[in-house]
Amino acid sequence: MPKGQGNVIAQNRKANHDFFIEETYEAGIVLQGTEIKSIRDRRVNLKDSFARVDRGEVFLHNMHISTYEQGNRFNHDPVRTRKLLLHRKEIDKLVGKTQQEGYSLVPLKMYIKNGVAKVLIGLGKGKKKYDKRETLKRKQAKRDMERAMKNQY
Repeated sequence: MPKGQGNVIAQNRKANHDFFIEETYEAGIVLQGTEIKSIRDRRVNLKDSFARVDRGEVFLHNMHISTYEQGNRFNHDPVRTRKLLLHRKEIDKLVGKTQQEGYSLVPLKMYIKNGVAKVLIGLGKGKKKYDKRETLKRKQAKRDMERAMKNQY
């Protein structure tokens, strides 16, 4: 866990399988009504979500935050598009990078830091099928070596 990250709420494990993550950015997120209560209850899914730069702002699409049970009529739409809060320099950098072929913004994890919900987004380049197989082979080889070392001592 990188320095400064607090209570991890949700992780996108599939992101490291599908992308080579080159850079990460910490972003605040604009929430409505009962969304923070659902986040604190860990009712968040980042699996199919992605971020996109639109008219100089960064938006998070397809992130599912379940409705809050005690929220009655003030509940939110679970998969609405949410705005991410980044510095202007970071947004300008992301605009240039995401216009290149094969790069996209992927949410990696959501956590609460100093009482505020944050999203760690990564600038990732998509992996091809053979890259994914190579990654799985390396991971399995590493596991086998660790297992052998453990049994040796």
